[in-house]
Amino acid sequence: MRQGKKSFRHESLQDADSIQAILTAVSEGLAKGKVTFSDEDDKLVMRPEGLLHLKVTASQEENYHRINLRVSWQVEDERMKKKKSLKVSGK
Repeated sequence: MRQGKKSFRHESLQDADSIQAILTAVSEGLAKGKVTFSDEDDKLVMRPEGLLHLKVTASQEENYHRINLRVSWQVEDERMKKKKSLKVSGK
């Protein structure tokens, strides 16, 4: 059975130093295998493992500039870790 979708979203205006501190915290969490996101309304704990997929995009349109960083990974289902025996019959 799949777990329900859990998500965390936060938007705010920050200066470059504050954003650098947030990115450093994410980097340190990735290195330790645990990243926690929280604010007054919500909390989400993620445990990155194995190979991580990284997607970086950047764009400039007149007065609007954007950098997107996406890190994703597949979490192995505990039930899938159990080895199932294979039976093959030629009858």
